[in-house]
Amino acid sequence: MQVLLAGATGAIGRPLIRALIADGNTVFALVRNPANHALARELGAEPVIADVLDRDGLLRALDGRVADAVIHQATALREVKAARRIPADDPTGLLRTIGTANLLDAADLLGARRFLVQSLILGYGYRDHGERPLTERDQFGVYDGGVADEVVRACVAGEEQVFEAAGVDGIALRYGLFYGPGAFSDLFADLMGKHAPVGPLGPGGVNSWIHVEDAAAATVAALDRGTPGRAYNLADDTPITWREFFAEVSRAHQTPRPIRLPAWLIRLVVPYIGALMADTSMRISSARAHEELGWRPQHTSVAEGLAMRTR
Repeated sequence: MQVLLAGATGAIGRPLIRALIADGNTVFALVRNPANHALARELGAEPVIADVLDRDGLLRALDGRVADAVIHQATALREVKAARRIPADDPTGLLRTIGTANLLDAADLLGARRFLVQSLILGYGYRDHGERPLTERDQFGVYDGGVADEVVRACVAGEEQVFEAAGVDGIALRYGLFYGPGAFSDLFADLMGKHAPVGPLGPGGVNSWIHVEDAAAATVAALDRGTPGRAYNLADDTPITWREFFAEVSRAHQTPRPIRLPAWLIRLVVPYIGALMADTSMRISSARAHEELGWRPQHTSVAEGLAMRTR
């Protein structure tokens, strides 16, 4: 296939380009920053300079091209600053809403009939979901009036646009929390190296994670074998607490021991982070992806995935 990839030079985009090409696809890499032009070429893609949030500029940049599929992986996670709540104009939120709409228009222009959109397991809601693993049959888009509702709302909006779009086979990929090169593990390792606080004193909530290489492999599997109109949970086999996550990051990156704060203080200073670390627990089942996509994570746990960097 010829594939247009948005978010091509991000933490998932880089391994995804390699995985797509290894699968026999041609990749057009949407690059907002011209400085990343060379990186896209080095990875084996043909760069296209455009901003996903600039509809007219995006369509001009793509005019005359043809593609079979569009994959939306654009985020702005590194631009997010600690805030009391996620605003409605959060950059990643805009990419999931306005960006998705613009990329659907791009798919129409390109003649692409397959569209994969990045979603997150956090769309199930920032709360304690208990011991039972969540499946795609559970309600997606649970709001509680809290500080993180905009994250949930953006995930839901992105999925709904893709599922409701005429003329495309839409698939939503509900990834676990990302770790690996360029993802959360690197971010927290950097903070720990600077002796900055990174989490609550207690164990924190339980969450499901996915290595960026496994996320890339799952995306290619969904491109090839995913059922239109379906959402797929994509996470490893070992949900862990934040305490366990920080311990593994510290071990793998050889950083100082993580500095932690009381959960009440995190909720007071940065309620959004507190909602994620202290108040949210979710164990995710990826059984549908195992059965329908033939995908299983190469790294079955964060410990196993981060151990790879030390070998």
